[in-house]
Amino acid sequence: MTSTPARALIVVDVQPTFCEGGELAVAGGNAVAAAIAAYVRAYRDRYTLVVTTQDWHIDPGAHFSPTPDFLDTWPPHALAGSAGAALHPALSDVGADHGVKKGHHSAAYSGFEGADDDGTPLATLLTRGGIAAVDVVGIAESHCVAATALDAVALGLATRVLTDLTVPVTPELGAAAREEMVRAGIVLEASTEADAP
Repeated sequence: MTSTPARALIVVDVQPTFCEGGELAVAGGNAVAAAIAAYVRAYRDRYTLVVTTQDWHIDPGAHFSPTPDFLDTWPPHALAGSAGAALHPALSDVGADHGVKKGHHSAAYSGFEGADDDGTPLATLLTRGGIAAVDVVGIAESHCVAATALDAVALGLATRVLTDLTVPVTPELGAAAREEMVRAGIVLEASTEADAP
């Protein structure tokens, strides 16, 4: 009998700053937040660990710009300690095992650039949990979700992105990110089609 690999759900940057009404709003952000919360309530037992990531900018240098190009530079967002940087209210009862903050003094798109409040990096948290596979969801598919998934697969983790639990900044950027993820060996699958691990 083959044992099922331990799987983690990584919930990337589901924060008010990236949802409608936020400083760097992505259309559909609030709906994705609600959908992720409902998914976790229904399928928490699929996962050994649930980990949230948050953009948590203190002074990220050139990442912030008064004249952003929305490629490499952005308006101020996810300011450490602000309401916009908190986890989205929809996730209040998700009961994550770990919370990772990233981007204190840099752009930090990938959750693997972050650490928990004790300074433990995301990769270490997953290794300690015996994690061999991850599902990645959150905001935005074209940026921080893709970056996190690409780092996960590069670390040798079996990686899926649940496509109905994420949203891109634009459809075009989302399509480009999906192509890059597929080339890297990441599985793109709707949560309704994903087999329980």
